[in-house]
Amino acid sequence: MSSQFALLKSRRFGPFFATQFLGAFNDNVFKNALIVLLTFQTVQWTSLQPELLANLAAGIFILPFFLFSATAGQLADKYDKARLARLVKVLEILIMLVAGAGFWLHSLKVLMGSLFLLGLHSTLFGPVKYAILPQHLAPEELVGGNALIEAGTFVAILIGTLAGGLLSGMSNGGLWITTACLLTAAAGYLASRAIPAAPAPEPDLAINPNPITETWRNIGFARENRTVFLSILGISWFWLFGALLLAQFPAYAKNVLGGTETSVTLLLGVFTLGIGIGSLLCERLSARQVEIGLVPFGSIGLTVFGLDLAFASPSVLPATPLSMLPLLFAPGIWRVLLDLFAIGLFGGFFIVPLYALIQVRSSVSHRARIIAANNIVNALFMVVGAAAAAGLLSVGLSIPVLFGVAALCNAAVAFYIYRLVPEFLLRFVVWLLVNSVYRLEKRNIEHIPEEGAALLVCNHVSYADSLLVTAACRRPIRFVLDRRFLGNPVLAFLARTGRVIPADFSGADQAPAASVFAAIADALSADELVLIFPEGSVSEDGTLHPFQPWLADILEKSPVPVIPLALSGLWGSVFSRHDVRLIQRLRQLRLLRTVTLAVGPASTVVTPQLLQQQVANLLRAEADPA
Repeated sequence: MSSQFALLKSRRFGPFFATQFLGAFNDNVFKNALIVLLTFQTVQWTSLQPELLANLAAGIFILPFFLFSATAGQLADKYDKARLARLVKVLEILIMLVAGAGFWLHSLKVLMGSLFLLGLHSTLFGPVKYAILPQHLAPEELVGGNALIEAGTFVAILIGTLAGGLLSGMSNGGLWITTACLLTAAAGYLASRAIPAAPAPEPDLAINPNPITETWRNIGFARENRTVFLSILGISWFWLFGALLLAQFPAYAKNVLGGTETSVTLLLGVFTLGIGIGSLLCERLSARQVEIGLVPFGSIGLTVFGLDLAFASPSVLPATPLSMLPLLFAPGIWRVLLDLFAIGLFGGFFIVPLYALIQVRSSVSHRARIIAANNIVNALFMVVGAAAAAGLLSVGLSIPVLFGVAALCNAAVAFYIYRLVPEFLLRFVVWLLVNSVYRLEKRNIEHIPEEGAALLVCNHVSYADSLLVTAACRRPIRFVLDRRFLGNPVLAFLARTGRVIPADFSGADQAPAASVFAAIADALSADELVLIFPEGSVSEDGTLHPFQPWLADILEKSPVPVIPLALSGLWGSVFSRHDVRLIQRLRQLRLLRTVTLAVGPASTVVTPQLLQQQVANLLRAEADPA
């Protein structure tokens, strides 16, 4: 069984997952049931138009995210998150009782008030939902945990939407809706009681009740880390893109595909399946670490298949409306379904690493408030997206063209974010290299610290060494590169992206310039990881060469932990200096060559000779495991 599914059996994750799943399910049961009920029984409740009611309900549900997200973030940083989860579930039970009173009194105002309170329930739970995961899960479990949460959420949305529609169509629908929602809320409360304690990081925090000033303050916390803030923008864009897509499903199914009400379920189910599978695949594709290289991969898929959906959409309606099963045999429908599945799949690749990145890179003391800021921006983007879609459709844009415009906008947004944070693109290149050419195995990678400065010292057997070490480590790495390689446009791009420290290694015993030592010292003083290859050049025979004496100057100038690394399995590969012509190496290219990175324990008092011996010992251990 995959490690991420094993989490479901753990008390650290299972009860919380059940609580989150039941909450998302309940939200969508009540919201969809209410909308369907008011749509088909409008005259019994109000004189307002059904379309206006549906949009009003959506707006009422999302309003608390603007009003109370900032407060919710403060509460999650000030109090134990497990206790907050239980209190939120108690609130959910009370809300369902109010909703039951609304059905009994036949009061639209009470039902809309219940919907507002249910939005408040989701608002309060949001910061708890994502801030609790780093407290209960190990770093290598975060991607798998987030994947399960995202997959479970979308499945809950799908099932809840279907259940809400079915319950609203029953006689005494209000009673059935209330009963189902009360039972679900009670089950959620019982699940929450098993969530382990999650102590508050800021118990002395003074709560600021002003939503405007606190919202701005939370956004300020998020902006302290540029990567975190741009990750929030990326997540919010995905929710805009996804909400825009989902909102068009009913009209798209009816007016473009020529389907009936049941065909909407088909579209939603295929999209949800894609999201679920994409989210769950993230752990396998990222080797159980926060791999932001998947984010560009996801954005490419969203653009490509979003555009194809626009072109694949039929231009001629069938003679009669088609239910779900006949629709499956309609011309071109499988291409449409494939596009929807792929959009969901690549959406999972896009969003799961971003959520995990925010959790890892955010300050522990402000994490919940940063997630609250994320929820606010998400809600804002969704509202803007809905307004933009309504505006474009009102001026005559067709739904397929709207999908195409959204896909092109996605490409533009992705280009903007990756331009501002080139680390995403660097990780993408690294991820492609590791997953298409090499199969990377790691030994004792935990010796590389999660925070703080450290000097990484490694043997140099191929031109891909830097990228492979980068792929193995969750943290960004600054590495020193021979400036002679910067004439290559690809390497020059990677150097700029990875903030490479260029050095001159043209002479065998020539020490780098003083500016190189200064740049290394500055990076280490900023608590960064720096990777150097003390041999001075790529090995010409695959053996470990003596470490250059200038390494001692670096060690003396920057007394930080020094960690020996050893790469093996690369000699003879296409990127090594194996004594055959490049064309011959390309002909002998063996994909998924196994490469091992062994990491030794950190030392604080070392010499070049001692470090060379430590690296040699690591290589010897890999060559002779016995």
